[in-house]
Amino acid sequence: MKRRQLVQVGVQSWLLGCVGAPALALAQTPANDGGSLKVIRFGTTPVFLDDQIGFLSQWASYLSEAVGIPVQFVQRRAYRDIMALLRSGDLEAAWICGYPWVVNRSHLRGLSIPMYHGEPWYRSYLIVPSKDRTTQHLRDLRQRTYAYSDPDSNSGHLVPRAALIADGINPDHHFRRTFFTWGHRNVVSAVAAGLSDGGSVDGYVWDTLQRIAPSLVSATRIAWRSDRYGFPPIAVRASLPAQPERRLRDALFGMSGTDVGRRLLAELNLTSFGEFAPEVFDGIARLVAVAGTRTS
Repeated sequence: MKRRQLVQVGVQSWLLGCVGAPALALAQTPANDGGSLKVIRFGTTPVFLDDQIGFLSQWASYLSEAVGIPVQFVQRRAYRDIMALLRSGDLEAAWICGYPWVVNRSHLRGLSIPMYHGEPWYRSYLIVPSKDRTTQHLRDLRQRTYAYSDPDSNSGHLVPRAALIADGINPDHHFRRTFFTWGHRNVVSAVAAGLSDGGSVDGYVWDTLQRIAPSLVSATRIAWRSDRYGFPPIAVRASLPAQPERRLRDALFGMSGTDVGRRLLAELNLTSFGEFAPEVFDGIARLVAVAGTRTS
């Protein structure tokens, strides 16, 4: 078998192991039939936590008590899947990315922006294997292998494409091969394992992994940091009634004021959930104008 085929088989095998995070089946979730809301279905994509299901169960219990009706998390591996469920009315809320927010805001209302170190901002990181001491920018990885997180991710796809375009480089022809890992932690794992020469990752996720999984992150190095962009927001479908929207917002805002809420925030490595300000995402809107629209 040729080396390229071996690499492809290795990546495919690794992905099968990494992206198979348990998904909470939507069919098992009570439907909201148009009468009073019976449940708030809250969409997420895979996050960096080692124990996703255990954490989401605790967070759901906390939010359910605060909101007054059950809050159930629905996991899907891609932002595109989450957006489809929001538009169809099969989700009430979701933690999405600023890129899908900018493209789909006519179908959504902004609920909250999580605060990271007390601010609504984060950066995209270009990471490379730690043994690579020369790469300083995406342009240095010409004809190399590159890992993206999700085609609808700002930090994991839109930012690097826009950065290359700004340098006069066609991102579709620059790398020898690219692939999606369907998760920022998976980008870190791919680069750390030598399956990719570089990758684009959410700086918040890399920084958090440095704290909770230092042995994984130590095999990578930050070669470049982007400008600051609006932190991935919490949004609700545009048709959600006002009362459950307000209760969910209050529950998120109130987390920093309770012991249990602060513990959950600490696990997320967040300061709090703050007010939604649409202008925070103007920078991402400018990137969309440069790099085009790929989100559904």
